[in-house]
This record gives sequence, structure tokens and C-alpha cells, in this order.
Amino acid sequence: MSKSSDAPSSLSDWNAPAILLVDLDAFFASVEQLDHPDWRGKPVIVGGDADAHGVVSTCSYEARAFGVRSAMSSSRAAKLCPHAIWTHGDHGRYREMSNIIMDIIRDETPLVEQVSIDEAFADVTPTRTNREHPVEVASRIQRRVEELGVTCSIGIGTTKALAKIASDMDKPRGLTVVYPGGEEAFLAELPVRILSGVGARAEEALGRYGITTLGQMARADDRILASVFGKNAEEMRARASGCDASGINTEHEAKSVSHEMTFARDLRTQDEIFAALSTILAKVGRRLRRKGLAGATLTIKVRFDDRTLHTAQRRLSDRTDDDLALIPLARELVMRVWRPGIKIRLLGVAMSGFKEDEKVQDSLFDEGTFSEEADASDLLIEDEQKRRGLLSATDALKERFGEDAVVFGSELKAAGNTTGTASKHPADYK
Repeated sequence: MSKSSDAPSSLSDWNAPAILLVDLDAFFASVEQLDHPDWRGKPVIVGGDADAHGVVSTCSYEARAFGVRSAMSSSRAAKLCPHAIWTHGDHGRYREMSNIIMDIIRDETPLVEQVSIDEAFADVTPTRTNREHPVEVASRIQRRVEELGVTCSIGIGTTKALAKIASDMDKPRGLTVVYPGGEEAFLAELPVRILSGVGARAEEALGRYGITTLGQMARADDRILASVFGKNAEEMRARASGCDASGINTEHEAKSVSHEMTFARDLRTQDEIFAALSTILAKVGRRLRRKGLAGATLTIKVRFDDRTLHTAQRRLSDRTDDDLALIPLARELVMRVWRPGIKIRLLGVAMSGFKEDEKVQDSLFDEGTFSEEADASDLLIEDEQKRRGLLSATDALKERFGEDAVVFGSELKAAGNTTGTASKHPADYK
């Protein structure tokens, strides 16, 4: 393994697959510092309001020195770093910069898998016609990104799992290389939690068996891994040992299209809840139509003010991208889990089941669900042709004048009651 911010003068031979993971450093905050020169060198936090249930999307390294981290509540971040510069962020600007950087990566190889607005895998395996060393390619990407005014950290390995772990080892502007043959030594003493797919519960379960490192996980008994990871046990063992075989997915088909809102003021009444649902469904429907997708499964997610999470799911008899048709169904699902007097902090909606043969996930939101076959009935606008005409007209106006150009009356009550928290979810930026 080698760690460097520039390509070494002497490079070892590379006769194996070569995967890069390009991770943009503190991306949202870095773009803000680029666009606001007087913010450079100062703690910058991109996220929602501290007094309105906001969450930190990302923060500059200057803010991280105070203990601020992504996904932290804004109220806690404000206490840790009271002199930080706060901004809700500019999603359009982040998309613009991300697209430029992704084009830089695609200049090097067509085998690029973008996994979020600030991360992408790239296959730069040397070939007969192109023998350029992967480290040289990675160094060139870093230089070109830095010329834009932001930086990235890159991990290089023979697999995606290795590249991902390596990219986190030396930030910011780090270049960590795991050479072929060095995978086992690199991974052996790392904690299991560093591996994608090992969450808090899996870490706890493995710990009960005395398994705390990836080396121990790679050598663990089959029955132990099966009890923790189920059918994914062998895949997780392979990743822990550095020999997983997952390739670059350049298509990256959507499994679901979703949107959620965290509210500055908890929702208390049915009218407030239904208004927020309409707003969320409108965004999901617009994304479905832009992607040319129609889903067969509607899932709603509700987080109450005590932070408990509940979901409900419903299968449709026909696939649809019609958010107006989904409104009564979403309302019904919410009423399954909500009762008057309970305050709601977050609402989410997801559509999935885009293929005829696609198996519907048990839950898109990692909690228990309820599902049943149903028809899209009790529509607010019964005439499908009228609904389609209305949706086409509003889509055209939003395409030309922006997402807020048209708002239905049912959505007005939800206006202004969000935390302003930005998101890195790919569905929000593609």
C-alpha cells in the first residue's frame, strides 16, 4: 500500500484489475468556499436550520476540527461550532460542478459508475493498447479537479470494496493505493465497520463472536457469517478478504425514486400531513416522468417526534407515474400508522417495482411494512386524460421556469415548513 497526494516517481507493475473510487472532499462546503472566497479557511456548514430540526449535509474541514460531522443535528453542530458560516446550499450549483467533474473522469475511461453526487467508481485497468499506470490516471484526475477549485481523494485497488475503503484513508486530497497482492495485509487489521454493508447491528453481532477486524471476518466460520448476513454471507466474506467480483455498473438502473421532507415545525393535523404528502408526491411524480419510469409499489415513511420510524407499503394493479392518482393511496397509507395527537417530524414517499419481473423489496426504508394488492381508486381528478393534461402542462412550466413555478393548492400549507437540509442522494441530482 502507498499513500500520496501525487504520483510516485517509480511505480510497481500493475497486472490486475484497477478500480478507482473518486470521492470529492467536503463537496458542498468546498463549492461554497469556491464561490465565496471570503469563506475560505473558515468553518462552513451546509445544512438545515439549527432551530428547525435541521441536519448537517456536509461541512468544511475547518468545521470538522470542532467535531461537526455530516448527518449530525444542526442544533448540536451549532453548539460545537458557534461561529460557523451556515448555508442551505445551492443544489443546482452542486449538480453543475458534479457534472463537470464526472466528465473529467469519463475522459479517462467510459467505465464510470456514479454512486452519488460526489462519488464515482472508474475502471482504469491497463490494457494492451493503453498501458498507462492506474496511479498516473488517478493523479491526473486529481490535478484536473483541483484546477476547478475543489479537491478529491482517490482510492485505488483491484475491487470496488478496496477502492472505497482506500479512498477514506487519507483525506483531503489523498491518494491511497492498494497494489495487487497487498489486499489481505491492507484489510487485515481494519475494523469491520469500515466495510460497506456492515452497519451498527452487524458490527454488534460480529462483536459477540469476537470478530472485530476484517481479517477475522474473512476467516470466520460459515455459520457465523450466515447468522449475521444471511444469503449475503459469502459476498461479505469476499469483500472482507479483498476479492469481491462486482464490476462497474455504467447503467446504474434506478431501483426506486423517492423524496422525503424533514419539517421545521412538527406536523400535527391531518390537513398539514396531507398537504405535505401532496408536495412530496409531486416531486416523486416529476422525477418518475423525467426518467421515463412507472412504478407498481408505493411506500410511505413516517418519523414521529419521538424519532420512531414507521413505514407502510401498497402494491398497485398497474404501474404509474401519476402523482395525482397516488394522492388518495398515500393518504390511506399514512392513516395506517398515524393517529391524531401524534406529531410528525419527517415524511417520505418512494415508488419502486419498475420492471415486470422485479421483486418488490420488503422495505425501502429499513423498517417493517404492510402491503396488499390495490387499485388506484378514489382519485382527486377522476378523468385520466384531464390528469395527464394537467401533469404535462405543469411539467413543461417547471422545466422552463423552475420547480417552484407551479404549486397546487393542496401543497401550499407545506410551503416554508422544511429544514433546508440538502441531500446527496443520487435520485435528487440526476
